[in-house]
Amino acid sequence: MRTLNDIVPPSRRKGLDAPSGPAGQGPLPTERSFKFPYTTLIAIAAVIIISVLALFYFSSAKVDVTPNTVSAAVQGSFTANQSTGALPYEIITTQKIASQSVKSSGSKVVNSFASGAITIYNTQPKSQTLITNTRFATTAGLIFRIHSAVTIPSGSSANPGSLKVTVYADKVGDSYNVGPTSFTIPGFAGTSQADKVYARSSTAMTGGASGNIPIVDAVAEDQARNALINALAPDLATSIESQVPEGYVLLPGSSVTSYQELTPTPSSTTGMVDVKEQGTITAIAFPNRAIAQAIASSIGGLGYQNEPVTLSSTKGLILSSSSGMPAPDAPSFTFTLSGTASLVYTVDPTRIAAAVSGKTRSEAEVALTNYPEVKRAVIILRPFWRQTFPQDPASVSVSVVNP
Repeated sequence: MRTLNDIVPPSRRKGLDAPSGPAGQGPLPTERSFKFPYTTLIAIAAVIIISVLALFYFSSAKVDVTPNTVSAAVQGSFTANQSTGALPYEIITTQKIASQSVKSSGSKVVNSFASGAITIYNTQPKSQTLITNTRFATTAGLIFRIHSAVTIPSGSSANPGSLKVTVYADKVGDSYNVGPTSFTIPGFAGTSQADKVYARSSTAMTGGASGNIPIVDAVAEDQARNALINALAPDLATSIESQVPEGYVLLPGSSVTSYQELTPTPSSTTGMVDVKEQGTITAIAFPNRAIAQAIASSIGGLGYQNEPVTLSSTKGLILSSSSGMPAPDAPSFTFTLSGTASLVYTVDPTRIAAAVSGKTRSEAEVALTNYPEVKRAVIILRPFWRQTFPQDPASVSVSVVNP
């Protein structure tokens, strides 16, 4: 007897071959493959590394310093030396001419000598007598004379004896109407007195004229000249400020302004005359740091130890001198300062950087309290976990904040 087995078609064989679960539950699900998230982890790691590198790239060690400021009363005498020494000074000057046309009232023939005041200085330890008609020469070679004998008191280079006198031009003409200038005494040339007795004018020589000159009504001329002086004054003040060397300051009272009446000249308009006025301003300028240090040293109780300081403002000070403006060749100048000085300490970034380098934040804060120029210091260390400054001061950034 022959037995026949069922032949299962391929389409049904797959289901029959699948593993079965417990009775009545059907076949077990097939196992799926698992992929590890390498791409996600690499991206996260890259973000972390870039963030850390950025923190180090933008890391910094910085100190923001606000300079210390002091306001103190000043009342004392000072001596400065021209262009040299601990307290040098420079003499600066500027001139301007203004004119105004007024109606002519005729003309006249004039031949007159210019004249003006000069101060004669004597640096010898003995008095000096000058005879009548002693000559005084300007830097341009113009000769003026005194009309009576005088005796100048003794003095020294720092505090010369002085006497104010009137001198008269050697010749007529307006060429002798010169502005403030210095004078030498030709008669002393080649002697030891040549550089020990000298003179200086603080105002212009006036009155020199020659020839046929136009004239104007006195009242109209006075009005014109007053208007010209009022116009020249602010112009001269602005002009002298522009002449101050860099790093120097002008103190209130350190300038002298003089006005000179120039000879009227015919105007381009028929029947009119140009009235002219020349203004001259001469001033003494001091290096800011030098005058500030001299002032700080003179203030008792300040505890000043010759640290670098500057004047933040000069408005509260007044300069005065009994001898007036020094001559151009005077070796020194003595003056008095009074008022209130506004001083600001100078911060040297390299000095501050050296003070904090290699120190922790707390150590740096304590160290900076010993520096008189530091009023306030803000320490910035990045990244946030960094608590120590670099050993190399060049790696420390110091910025100065305006007080």
